[in-house]
Amino acid sequence: MSSIHRPPLSGAVWVLVGAGSAVAGLLPWLITGARLPLQNLAADQTDPATPFSLLPFSQYFLTTIVSLLVVGGAVAGLSARTLRHRRPRHATGLLVLGVAVIQVIAVVQSSVVTVSMLEDSSRRVLYAAAVIAVMVVSLLMSMLVLLLTARGPVPGAAIALSLTAITVPGWIGLPLQSYLSLTNDPATSAVLLLLRWLPAVLVGAVMAWCGFRTAGRVAAVVVSLAALWVGPAFFTAVSSAAGTRVLAPYPAEMADYGIGVFVMALTAVDLAVPPLIVAACIGAVGALISTALRRRTRVESSGAAPLRR
Repeated sequence: MSSIHRPPLSGAVWVLVGAGSAVAGLLPWLITGARLPLQNLAADQTDPATPFSLLPFSQYFLTTIVSLLVVGGAVAGLSARTLRHRRPRHATGLLVLGVAVIQVIAVVQSSVVTVSMLEDSSRRVLYAAAVIAVMVVSLLMSMLVLLLTARGPVPGAAIALSLTAITVPGWIGLPLQSYLSLTNDPATSAVLLLLRWLPAVLVGAVMAWCGFRTAGRVAAVVVSLAALWVGPAFFTAVSSAAGTRVLAPYPAEMADYGIGVFVMALTAVDLAVPPLIVAACIGAVGALISTALRRRTRVESSGAAPLRR
């Protein structure tokens, strides 16, 4: 029987899918109340008011900003790839438009709200410029992930999804921060353990989907493993350096400290190697199972009759 032909979705639907995906990326922050984090450079340190902000504009939330924006792009890309048979002309452009509008609004709104309440000093300019730069780079990463996932070949989509997988723990853990601060709770330890291994599991699943059938796919698997190795070390370094308040007036010293933390995290065998092994095992086993299922499907669809004696 032939499959039922379904007409392409309208352009307005694709814009809404993009906008909804961007909102889904921001959701962990929105459900916390989306209140601007306390600012070290606030002009009025006696005012405890925390205005509404679509992104957590703060040097302590840099990796969180990356995850909120990149996950939104990945959700849009996966939606487009799932609905690829119902894409009209220019669907990807409309999807990008929907995501970009929401994410640009989030960047601008949070920046305006924060800058307006900071002290008038050179430190304010440096701080605001650094955080805004991270937001802009994160937005560009979101667009790249979206395009690779939506329209790229399997190797390109696999790399984009692996990069996204590294940001997922920060995305999931954001609304759980107050709960995860309970250090003596066994359930907290279990959640932290899950968040630690989640990138390896997700990257392994992406590798299994990608497979090893061509040189391009093998290269994508290698890049995915490299991202799993370098990405967490980079995020650890950025969080450690940016979160060290005493180094805030000294950018050069902060950069040196961050580089030192990055090298330590990158070369810590007990931390870096086990996730790579887990991802590689999941990817290899998953690819073997997928290959076996494809072969079985081909045999069944060929309609080969069993041999008669």
